[in-house]
Amino acid sequence: MPDERIRTVVASLVEPTSHKEQKLQNLQSTYREALCEAFDANATTMTAVNDIVTPYDLPYQAKDALKRHVPSILKSGSVELSETQPIRFTNRAAVFDHSTDRTHAFCWEVPQPGRGTNFWIPLAINPDQREWWLQLLDGEATAGQLQLINRPRQARWELHVPLKLPTSEPEVDWGTCTPVGFDVGEAILLTGCALLDGRPVDPLLVDGGRARHLNQTLQTTLQRLQERDAAEWRIDEQAAYFRNALRDEIETATRNAVEYAAGFDHPVLVLEQLTSIQDDLNFGPHINRRLHAWAFDQLQTRLADKAADAEIPVRYVDPAYTSQICHACGHIGTRPEQAEFRCTNDDCWVSVYQADINAAANIAGRLNPWGESCPWKPDSDDTLRNGRTRDSATGPREESSSQR
Repeated sequence: MPDERIRTVVASLVEPTSHKEQKLQNLQSTYREALCEAFDANATTMTAVNDIVTPYDLPYQAKDALKRHVPSILKSGSVELSETQPIRFTNRAAVFDHSTDRTHAFCWEVPQPGRGTNFWIPLAINPDQREWWLQLLDGEATAGQLQLINRPRQARWELHVPLKLPTSEPEVDWGTCTPVGFDVGEAILLTGCALLDGRPVDPLLVDGGRARHLNQTLQTTLQRLQERDAAEWRIDEQAAYFRNALRDEIETATRNAVEYAAGFDHPVLVLEQLTSIQDDLNFGPHINRRLHAWAFDQLQTRLADKAADAEIPVRYVDPAYTSQICHACGHIGTRPEQAEFRCTNDDCWVSVYQADINAAANIAGRLNPWGESCPWKPDSDDTLRNGRTRDSATGPREESSSQR
């Protein structure tokens, strides 16, 4: 895993003149037309999107961003677009200037179609993020895809810039470290488990009921607002409320998780190496699934961020079968209930175990720097069931006298 962290810096465009405001409005309108045409044409490839957006009077950074964005939202199962789509630019639009001689030290060169048409606009940044902006300007950080968001009710434009920031992880002493594995789920939002002498100790379980309730309530709320033809600002307001509430849940859960890990000697935080997760908050018919996918990814990201801030090393391991094998003997087990794991090895001291703790213990156990292999194939369905089953967790059964 690269030694880098992801942070998003946010700035407000400072009081555009009437002329610049009109250019921004025209850019948004044209971008929306191109996006809708490509979406309605079901353009699921970059080539197909390119054929559609090429005639539009858009800067090349926006066209290139559309080529990636449209196929991603179509493949996510969307059947309609939300009314509030940010204008997306590739990172080639991350052109900034800094001078302490100005009232607003940071400025952004706003992309426009054609040559010599770009214009500069000052930015009001969050002072707490100033160091990250400077790292971007100095080349120590690299920008991702930019998003320009219009906030008409607040009469402002916002620029969101994700950054990859370098970080130096502490060295790991493999002989003395304590691996602390974390499993991300739904019924239980976050499960942490440390291994001492290869055995799970004092696990942490963060309930996911509140986050799941937010997902479900948001879906119901937006559906009712749409049925009543509610104003666009009202829908946006509700979506933002639930998104912020879910973000608070994530912040609390990850803070508790890092505090838990810090309670062990020489902890190393161990996470699953996940493949790309859709993190595009494009509120629409499938809001519940999208918001959960976003939360799932955010949990991992914020957990790693907070661990880095606490100078706790973070390592990523192969996620294969972590929910299906027994942490004690490595045999494939069964999951008769979402929260219940049963070991099928008669010689193992584990009979019934809390499934999320078992998974977290397996993740922690893969910290072995030489790696490991798992040759078995699963014989049961390990997919999530929306957290609707009971948490029937039990601990390990008593060891027989011959095993003591």
